[in-house]
Amino acid sequence: MADENNDLKELLRELRQQHRELDENLNQLLKFKYVDQLQIQALKRKKLKLRDQIARLESDLIPDQPA
Repeated sequence: MADENNDLKELLRELRQQHRELDENLNQLLKFKYVDQLQIQALKRKKLKLRDQIARLESDLIPDQPA
């Protein structure tokens, strides 16, 4: 169980890093006057998918509370 939690935490760190990098890339692209909107949309979709994965992993790491 501890190994599984460590694996999930490591994956979570990697996904958060990817999310930050996508955010930085988007911010850099949006500084230009002419931007490929399809590329921007694709990056935003990828960023949202990462956010969803992060939320699921965070939820998996929270221990179940007894009722």
